Amino acid sequence: MRKILFIYFLSISLFNHLSAQNTSNETEKISPALSTQVVNGTTNLDFIIILNNQADLSAAATKTDKVSKGTYVLSELQATATQTQAALVDYLNQESMPYQTFYVVNAIKAIGNADQLMSIAQFPMVKKIIANSPYRLEDPTEIATSQLTPTEIEWGIQMIGADQVWEMGYTGQGTVIGGQDTGYDWSHPALQTKYRGYVDADSADHNFNWHDAIHSINPLNGDTTSSATNNPCGLDVTEPCDDRRHGTHTMGTMVGSDGENEVGVAPDAKWIGCRNMERGWGSPASYIECFEWLMAPTDLNNENPNPALAPHAFANSWGCPPVEGCDASNFSIMETVVNNVKASGVVVVVSAGNSGPECSTVTNPAAIFENSFTVGSTRSNDTISGFSSRGPVLVDGSMRMKPDISAPGSQVRSTTPDNQYAVFSGTSMAGPHVVGVVALIISANPSLAGHVDQIEEIIKQSAVAKMTDQDCGNTPGTAVPNNTYGHGRIDALAAVQLALMTTPTEELFSSPINVYPNPFTNELHFDLGEITGRTSVELFNATGQLTLKSAFEGTGIHQLNLSNLSTGIYFYHLENGNRVMRGKVVRK
Repeated sequence: MRKILFIYFLSISLFNHLSAQNTSNETEKISPALSTQVVNGTTNLDFIIILNNQADLSAAATKTDKVSKGTYVLSELQATATQTQAALVDYLNQESMPYQTFYVVNAIKAIGNADQLMSIAQFPMVKKIIANSPYRLEDPTEIATSQLTPTEIEWGIQMIGADQVWEMGYTGQGTVIGGQDTGYDWSHPALQTKYRGYVDADSADHNFNWHDAIHSINPLNGDTTSSATNNPCGLDVTEPCDDRRHGTHTMGTMVGSDGENEVGVAPDAKWIGCRNMERGWGSPASYIECFEWLMAPTDLNNENPNPALAPHAFANSWGCPPVEGCDASNFSIMETVVNNVKASGVVVVVSAGNSGPECSTVTNPAAIFENSFTVGSTRSNDTISGFSSRGPVLVDGSMRMKPDISAPGSQVRSTTPDNQYAVFSGTSMAGPHVVGVVALIISANPSLAGHVDQIEEIIKQSAVAKMTDQDCGNTPGTAVPNNTYGHGRIDALAAVQLALMTTPTEELFSSPINVYPNPFTNELHFDLGEITGRTSVELFNATGQLTLKSAFEGTGIHQLNLSNLSTGIYFYHLENGNRVMRGKVVRK
């Protein structure tokens, strides 16, 4: 009965704000969370207007390099926004409403009253209006300061073989990575010279290298007054600053190194960053603003966006749960953002969340989306962290397998502000390991820059296969991939070796071939599914020498007897017409 009465009074309240010409279509455009705020009498409604027309970026796949992809995507997104937002912008100006336009998704953030909200809902180009409610970052677990001596390489770096990649001469040189988080302490000794804006110990150029999406104090912090001085960094700051330590820690895992503390996976990569949370409180608008900036960094006046200066990959160690206004009715806005950024040639790495160990606990944007490269967390004994969220994704009805991959995330030592180090645990710590591996891959094979699908496939196919007795969804834990580890735990050394054998012009199989078991003893099976014709297979050892060449005819499962091979790591190359697939197997 309470629910029926609530809906009745909600409908009456909304009706009173609508003119006689309105139809139910207008009220349906307003999200339930925003409608509740209207009913509760909120006077300054903070909301995001999503427009019907969204740019068609399908042609981005035909572009051959990262800069051309980014330039094309930026042009199409800006053109769509310019053509379709004009009437709404005129109305917002007439009403003297504060607003902010976006193009990474065709949307406008605005603040107004209930009458203005209802008027906006009547515009035919408006698809949906959602609440821009803030959300508190789920802090990682912190433990006592690590007892490792400064000259030791962190366990996660050794586990994934990143230090062995350094010995090959690939340390992330020539690459740029990024993050959107609580900010970054750019003056930390392990981060300062890696910052792309670094000039010398006393100066830096922050144009195109830093953006602050925090423009006001979040009331949910509980301050008695709303003043910029409440935030230790302030608002709209013009140089990197971290108001909660979280961002600095994640950046250290990507690039941190000071000659004594080797905490970063890609110590010679450059970094840029965007602050998307105010002391841990973020909102859909602050996330979208950082996505847009990372896709095409601007100067400090937020002008002259330049996709050529976008990072190759960036970390997203945050989530957008229902309390923030993200639910099945509006998942599409953040998914469109992720899709568009990926189309521009940037790898979008997202932490899976810390709601494990139960199944279907990957529940929040952006981790749930197909084009997010979602990362679970592992421990130093190479098993899944208890807190790491599992798939499949149920909240959108997709039953999508997540995470895509796993990486070290428990008890990770990294940088914190004021020249300090701390040990945190969380999938927030796992995601940055993957960003670092992307930098190592591109450092080894620069031609792969911008070819996101191939980079992700390299990481998945080179991963250490991990299985579990936990069956989530319809996928047994003994299958690879599974909903606990994804395709397994990242292997930086194997990924770089595989990248060195890969060319960016290769056409990937739309349905990957299943190669099993992995590890294998004597026989290796290749399930081609419905793939027809001749499929050739080549097998290389860890030093790149060809050890086997064969071929299969027709669909179904084929097998090779490899009992004559020595134990160790092997890389396979499958080819069918113009389509290829590469991966790693281990003979035990």
